[in-house]
Amino acid sequence: MLDMRRMQVLRAVVTSGSVTAAAANLGYTPSAISQQVSALEKEAATPLLERAGRGVRPTEAGRLLSGYAATLAGTVAEAETALADLREGRTGQVAVRYFGTAGAPLMAPALARLRRSHPGVRFDLRLIDPDDPLPEVRQGRADLAVVVRPPDGAPAGLRLLPLLEDPYRAVLPAGHPLAGRPVLALGDLADEPWVGSERSSDPCQALVLDACAAAGFDPGFVVESGDYATALGFVAAGLGVALVPRLGLRAVPAGVVVREVRAPEPVRSICAAVRESMEVPPAVRALLDALTEAAHGLDDAGAAAHRAG
Repeated sequence: MLDMRRMQVLRAVVTSGSVTAAAANLGYTPSAISQQVSALEKEAATPLLERAGRGVRPTEAGRLLSGYAATLAGTVAEAETALADLREGRTGQVAVRYFGTAGAPLMAPALARLRRSHPGVRFDLRLIDPDDPLPEVRQGRADLAVVVRPPDGAPAGLRLLPLLEDPYRAVLPAGHPLAGRPVLALGDLADEPWVGSERSSDPCQALVLDACAAAGFDPGFVVESGDYATALGFVAAGLGVALVPRLGLRAVPAGVVVREVRAPEPVRSICAAVRESMEVPPAVRALLDALTEAAHGLDDAGAAAHRAG
């Protein structure tokens, strides 16, 4: 098997035209250079250099191996550059999972920022099952998932990094008797017909039910919509009231009013989930920073809307 280090020594001799010049360039003694070339000739089973006046010149085999040595040197340099880019987060691929209402307000601005600052990073971006959002991260098929914090906290093997608190709002038909109040107590809605804005199996539904129980009632659902946009449509049609998180209120239809709710105010915590055992790569760290910045922008927008209201 040919020794690549010896091939580079041969290349230095061929390029400089003499053993003495190659030794000076590489910081070796001429004797050490000659020994390396002799060892390479044994490996190649053929002469690689021949005398030419006071110097040497390559045989046909020597020219062949010197050319390959140059190619290998270029490949190694490319590999070192590629590794440095990956190490610094300039390149790489990040597998990301997210839930629907986090897409437009959170993921989109974060990825737009990263496309400007890290154009060499590629993203595998997919929706996750809201009923069980974490297996892909736990099993290593995704590097990061944007999720609603589970009621019992982080499952074994995962870390949850807080991004955003997403409070629920009461949504009512515009002509509802309570629509004139800027803030409602959750108990004010106890006797109302309710539109379910989440599937019964959705963990976020449990959060709403727990809040209603704390206010002293069980909501009487007249329809289950399964998503926030559909729930808002049912409310606009006058079928009932609903609780919808702030991120689900990106497009409120005419005929619906949105009010803050207290006593209690249900809030879901949105987090980024990563493997506990994983040393966070630079590209994933850059995504976390971008998500944090996008979340701060949403907090600022929410505070401004609250002051305006």
